[in-house]
Amino acid sequence: MARLLLIEDDLTIRTPLIRALRERGHAVAAASTAMGGLRDALEDRPDLVVLDLGLPDLDGRELLRMLRAVSSVPVIVATARDDEAEIVRVLDAGADDYVVKPFTAAQLDARARAVLRRGPAGADAQDPALVVGGLRVDSRSRQVTLDGTPVELTPREFDLLHHLAGRPGQVVTKRELLTEVWQIPYGGADKTVDVHLSWLRRKLGESAQQPRYLHTVRGVGVRLEAP
Repeated sequence: MARLLLIEDDLTIRTPLIRALRERGHAVAAASTAMGGLRDALEDRPDLVVLDLGLPDLDGRELLRMLRAVSSVPVIVATARDDEAEIVRVLDAGADDYVVKPFTAAQLDARARAVLRRGPAGADAQDPALVVGGLRVDSRSRQVTLDGTPVELTPREFDLLHHLAGRPGQVVTKRELLTEVWQIPYGGADKTVDVHLSWLRRKLGESAQQPRYLHTVRGVGVRLEAP
């Protein structure tokens, strides 16, 4: 059973969704405003947040940015905006997944379980940290160190690095990264991968021109290996 926080202002959506998710075994709390949802997320520490973008007091993307500044709780964005550019924006802002309205409780339940399997709540307690050269990626604490020095990453940057560190020496395609890290099943904009790789390189003290760990294979993908 997971503890879900549903931030949704539409009562006709919120009420039946709460009931259906509870029938599937989840403990569900709800908020109808952005600020109320932020307070509940910080005080109650749910396992996952389902966030509507069209809230009455604040745009959901702004709430997502505020939440990401203080918490790594997984977030699934619920939106009626189904164009690719909007989806990429919410994923880049820190969402772990998205569902497009109208959606069913079964769809949301499946996506929630998939997101939780990827995060700390779903991690194998016996899963050791991934070590590649001087880089250590701990999935349990979601902490990264480089030569013993902590590296501060956003949740998305951590997921990207963790995926690559689990495949040292292998070339991972951008399509795979979009599917496995961003959970976009049918491909998407390569640019969002490029931007996050650029941020990740900067935090690891390297660049595309002078790589140490992250090596671009032109036209194919990226490979992480020890220097």
